[in-house]
Amino acid sequence: MRIIKETHFPFLSYRWIAIGISMTLILIGLAVIIFGKGLNLGIDFAGGTQVTLKFHQAPDLNRLRKTIAKLGLGAPVIQRFDEPQKHEILIRVENPKGKEGDFTRPILDLLNKEYNGSLGNAFDLNTGGVRELTQLLIQLDPDHVAADPETMAAHYQPMAAAVMAYRKDAGIFSSLKQLDSIPKLSDAARAALKKHCAIGTFALLGAQSVGPAVGSDLRQKATLAVVFSLLGMLIYIWIRFQLPYGIGAVGALFHDVLITLGALAITQREINLPTIAALLTLVGYSVNDTVVVFDRVRENLRLTRGAELQELMDESINQTLSRTLITSGTTLMVVITLYLFGGDVINTFAYVLLVGIIVGTYSSIFIASPIALGATRLRDKWKQRRREGRRRKR
Repeated sequence: MRIIKETHFPFLSYRWIAIGISMTLILIGLAVIIFGKGLNLGIDFAGGTQVTLKFHQAPDLNRLRKTIAKLGLGAPVIQRFDEPQKHEILIRVENPKGKEGDFTRPILDLLNKEYNGSLGNAFDLNTGGVRELTQLLIQLDPDHVAADPETMAAHYQPMAAAVMAYRKDAGIFSSLKQLDSIPKLSDAARAALKKHCAIGTFALLGAQSVGPAVGSDLRQKATLAVVFSLLGMLIYIWIRFQLPYGIGAVGALFHDVLITLGALAITQREINLPTIAALLTLVGYSVNDTVVVFDRVRENLRLTRGAELQELMDESINQTLSRTLITSGTTLMVVITLYLFGGDVINTFAYVLLVGIIVGTYSSIFIASPIALGATRLRDKWKQRRREGRRRKR
């Protein structure tokens, strides 16, 4: 299937313009990374504590920021999460240099003091956990189990788990009357919880903590994963084609990764493990398109021996242009859908693929082939000089 008719665009005639545009984009990205805000490393790589909360009403972010700043861990990162009407907030603090620690409880203590001061000693159903709620039920013993601790825990733990499961599904308790919707609670336990529990202004949706040592190790392994994937591509294309083509393909991949990292730095999107997975996906996708072009170049070299390499590469790119547009276009439609409607969880993943597909399609035409052409000419000149040197010695 061809979506465009036969073309004869002199792509390589514009290679220096394309390389100039690419170098400009790469330098802008590197300037932002080195001299600007830099890469926004997530908890996976930077280390620290990340807490996701859900409020009854939209909170004042400045008030939140001032409250969390009392921890003395530097400026906290506080941002809205998911759809605005859900009132979900992500709070991230970095660990002090060289120190391990989970700051989830200190964060919750500060927020409880600021927002839930009126609750007193009542158990907060929105921030408590299964273990704490089980201990409360054991202490109250509304069903009069009056047995050893293990037996009482076995009796009340499923009830506490059911309450927390309900909170997880609902996102947040807004009223104690919601306990009536939990069938696993006994009547006595339900009445006891209504009497001794309260509803706070926010609920804990999730918490994550990564120490500096673990974050550094993950950062190193992620870097090695990208480097080894590029090295593997170089060796594969070297074996399948020739070394100049391997250099061209890997040069295009470096180009794609650097521009994508620059886009991440400019937009300050968080870089975490899913982002690295997206970068590796981009590497595989981009090299696939490049291999198709190089494979056509190899076929044309066999069919038209002695032809000018630049003209032959232009012809090969034109012959595969329809296939390139179909593949990139259909993939792009899926990625745009994920980017627009996939939610915040995979939004950055989709963003990396969105930028990568556009840049990767461009690089397979305007970057990989020109680099391969230049490397081939350098190799041929080097071989010619060696032959001339041998003749002189004779």
